[in-house]
Amino acid sequence: MYKIERRIFGYKLTFGGYLEKEEMARWLEDSRKKLEKSPDSFGVFVDMRNLGPLPSGSREMFREGQKLYRREGMNRSAVILSDSSTSLHFRRIARESGIYGRERYINASSNPDWESAGLKWVREGSEPESGNISRREMITPGRRRGK
Repeated sequence: MYKIERRIFGYKLTFGGYLEKEEMARWLEDSRKKLEKSPDSFGVFVDMRNLGPLPSGSREMFREGQKLYRREGMNRSAVILSDSSTSLHFRRIARESGIYGRERYINASSNPDWESAGLKWVREGSEPESGNISRREMITPGRRRGK
């Protein structure tokens, strides 16, 4: 399940369930149509709290969608997730699509004010506080940053 809503700051995207490649292809096409009338610069608020793992074909469509939103003027994106492991999955996709530096990840399970935190980032560029799953890479034990 997906939903694309036009908002004053840009777009709110909602994803839920298990999205097969065909449904992600529909999302990509619907996004193209919606973005035809987008402003030069806009934010995106993404609610993925109820999204299951994406199969590989769906991940490719999602990556293409991220590139599309960026090309069409996305300046910031807040992604609301329900756990850290899902965050790692989508961080990797964001790196591959080139939007990682403009995106913030917020863990709704540890931040009761997740919606406000995400909207502040999208609207004002105000960094999310507690409960944030930082955009910075986690350091794996035995591995140093940049190595």
